[in-house]
Amino acid sequence: MAPIARIWRGTVETSRADEYVDYLLGTGIADIRRTPGNINVYLLRRDEDGLSHFQTVSIWESEEAIEAFSGSKDRTARLEPRDEEFLVSSEPEAEHNEVALGLPGQP
Repeated sequence: MAPIARIWRGTVETSRADEYVDYLLGTGIADIRRTPGNINVYLLRRDEDGLSHFQTVSIWESEEAIEAFSGSKDRTARLEPRDEEFLVSSEPEAEHNEVALGLPGQP
């Protein structure tokens, strides 16, 4: 079975973006990294017109590993306790994609 990329998107005001990154590193990103079955995680940021658009891309061994992290069998986004304080908008669900190419050991 191919690894799965879980992608979630959220937007914050650029004036708070660095603070949000620090917050995520201590909460959601740290939790992802600690969860068995996580292969890697990337936090992407694009600043545009006073807003910072984030994508969290986590790579997982299986849907079961994702469920252990998210606490849900569906794709509902897992938000952190203070996310509402930062987020201007966010997607209610994460996107799951099979990783077709790009990991060591894959053809």
